[in-house]
Amino acid sequence: MYPYVFALHLLAATVWTGGHLVLAFTVLPRALRQRSPQVLLDFEQGYEHVGMPALLIQVATGLWMALQLVPDWEQWFSPDAPLERAVSLKLALLAATLLVAAHARLRVIPTLSARTLPLMAWHVAAVTLLSVGFVLTGIAFRYGGLGM
Repeated sequence: MYPYVFALHLLAATVWTGGHLVLAFTVLPRALRQRSPQVLLDFEQGYEHVGMPALLIQVATGLWMALQLVPDWEQWFSPDAPLERAVSLKLALLAATLLVAAHARLRVIPTLSARTLPLMAWHVAAVTLLSVGFVLTGIAFRYGGLGM
């Protein structure tokens, strides 16, 4: 079962991270150049239909895999071993992603204008960097976690 869940996790990570890289490196620069929030809103409207399910799949499969690797979930919050540290970091990245995304969704996007595009750009950059952090931390699991 683990290989199937892992494959689903990787596919969802590809959609989530890939979508944010496209947003950060192609859509956002065009929106900033044109000073057009509509460029971002159009992308967001289409991407949300695949991006949000991908994130939910990542969370569900990630939690399941974490329980397989570190069955005592209490150890996730007092990481003494490399795998536990990797799980902790993934959870911290998730919390940060949720905070940034919630702020963007609830405070920035409803009032998005040419004037507030730079603030939205910071949100896009943050979520993109966090998503890349997810990928890099995920690689650590292949090598036994985060040895420090």
